Amino acid sequence: MQTITAADGTTLAVRRTGEGVPVVLVHGSAGGLDSWDPVVPHLADAFEVWVHARRGYPPSGSVPSSKTFADDVADLRAVLGRVGRAAHLVGGSYGGTVALHAARAGLPIRSVTVWEAPLYSAGPQLQPVLDRYRALLDTGDLATASRLFAERVARVPAAMLDALGDTAMDPAEARGCLHDLEAMTADDPDIDRWTGLDVPTLLMNGSQTWSPMPETTAALARALPRAEHVVLDGQLHFATHTAPEQFAAAIRSFLSR
Repeated sequence: MQTITAADGTTLAVRRTGEGVPVVLVHGSAGGLDSWDPVVPHLADAFEVWVHARRGYPPSGSVPSSKTFADDVADLRAVLGRVGRAAHLVGGSYGGTVALHAARAGLPIRSVTVWEAPLYSAGPQLQPVLDRYRALLDTGDLATASRLFAERVARVPAAMLDALGDTAMDPAEARGCLHDLEAMTADDPDIDRWTGLDVPTLLMNGSQTWSPMPETTAALARALPRAEHVVLDGQLHFATHTAPEQFAAAIRSFLSR
């Protein structure tokens, strides 16, 4: 593990594996430095793979104030500075939204891969959810906070939530999700704002992922001028862990073109 310092002084933990053209992986909410561990071995034989823990997720530094996607992009700029050359960017879930913002900001990116970015969870309508989530964390009710995030932000279906029961995120993950929710609340839900992105883009979703994730990915594919849309057969939102080889194969195929 290495550490780098973002523009505002926040410390970021990064890890590099493999050799070749660089690929930077950006994790989703409730993730961290090990989020991509199942996928990395299937890419590191052909690429130089970089992962980092986003700010707010240990062992990276905490968030000094309410977070926005601009903070995530600034951190990614610091990571790419350490990489030292233009890289392919892969973002999972919330990390996919970060990747889109990074491409829009003109970071040195060869291509963008987006896995099921929750673009439907954005804007001021999330403010009551953010307020409630923060209050639950302040009282230590991690189980209720975790269910609220899954239900109202990720839109996990009720049957799946019931199967999870009172499963709770650990405190560090829950706090990281708070800051992700801050950024989502401050974001713009208009998908058409991405129409100006002129970078090769792979959009992926699972064939079994719940609504509105597939519909959102399809709408984004229609909006982006250089997008390829791939559906992973039989997979849910958790394909990076349940089918890492299939997930990586789709990326490798795209990057080979």
